[in-house]
Amino acid sequence: MRILHTSDWHLGRAFHRVSMLGAQSEFIGHLVAAVREHEVDAVVVAGDVYDRAVPPLAAVELFDDALHRLADLGVPTVMISGNHDSARRLGVGAGLIDRAGIHLRTEPSACGTPVVLADAYGDVAFYGLPYLEPALVKDEFAVERAGHETVLAAAMDRVRADLAARTAGTRSVVLAHAFVTGGEPSDSERDITVGGVAAVPAGVFDGVDYVALGHLHGCQTLTDRVRYSGSPLAYSFSEAGHRKSMWLVDLAADGTVTAERLDCPVPRPLARLRGTLDDLLADPALTPHEDAWVEATLTDPVRPADPMARLTDRFPHTLSLVFDPDRAPDDPDVSYARRLAGRTDRQIAEDFVAHVRGAGPDEHELAVLSEAFDAVRADGTVREVAR
Repeated sequence: MRILHTSDWHLGRAFHRVSMLGAQSEFIGHLVAAVREHEVDAVVVAGDVYDRAVPPLAAVELFDDALHRLADLGVPTVMISGNHDSARRLGVGAGLIDRAGIHLRTEPSACGTPVVLADAYGDVAFYGLPYLEPALVKDEFAVERAGHETVLAAAMDRVRADLAARTAGTRSVVLAHAFVTGGEPSDSERDITVGGVAAVPAGVFDGVDYVALGHLHGCQTLTDRVRYSGSPLAYSFSEAGHRKSMWLVDLAADGTVTAERLDCPVPRPLARLRGTLDDLLADPALTPHEDAWVEATLTDPVRPADPMARLTDRFPHTLSLVFDPDRAPDDPDVSYARRLAGRTDRQIAEDFVAHVRGAGPDEHELAVLSEAFDAVRADGTVREVAR
């Protein structure tokens, strides 16, 4: 069976205030063309269809167009909700849409109920594991501790139990939206840390033939059987080095996996430039970036006059301007933002306690801080979905 694996469309998302709807529409057209050209048997979309729980109307219309175009192909499509989606909203009408060959899997309770497709060699069971927010699904999976690994492990137990009851030789594909150990994040993914832990081990998914992952925006191979497709478009300058693509996966009769990357259209290249303003304006080596979306980091010791206007004369698509004067890390003039770069909210809170009290939080206080941050994040998820 030939499977096209994609994820993280983030329909409705802008790139530094530049609408991406046109580029997202072009990607949908590219996806449909790839399904035809490569004679794909099934499409899997591993979450974050939308960029937010309540997407703008234009994004909903684009999704509707995508559903119609995929259904017209007569090729089954399996989709799950991600941490940016409202599972309940995305799942509205799933029963009716299912009849058109578009299978939306947004309910945690249905993790062990697959979409079963067949080829010349028998059945292939597709299990959809939507994003499982631990605090919200721990009761469904009867786990004592709300953590990513515990709820995913419980969901996979249901998958393996269902698979064990099926005809011998039934092949299996799992769609999941999670941060799996070994994956490389970028700046454009929403933090899903719970209890100080975001990642789960790839071993959680043992026992199935292929795992189609979503959440991380870089295309990655964790094992031959466990892969991220990544987002089809770049959504932050941290993705400047990404090659955006989809996985074309061939699942053999014995469950052996072979995979090939299919490149996605690039609306405009990204460039991260660093140096003094005068150097950026004069360096002939930067000529290839003049048509790119540019993030410029200026290292001038004193902020120059009209930097954005002067930059856009040469780089008209400059979208981000950062000031980062070259200074020693212990220089008192180093910015607060720079001192906090790369630190989590919990680490910042712990540093604050140490600064105010002269000693960091003890074990009990660390647990309180962790519970507080987890509760706030879970509450934010509930409020967003309820809007």
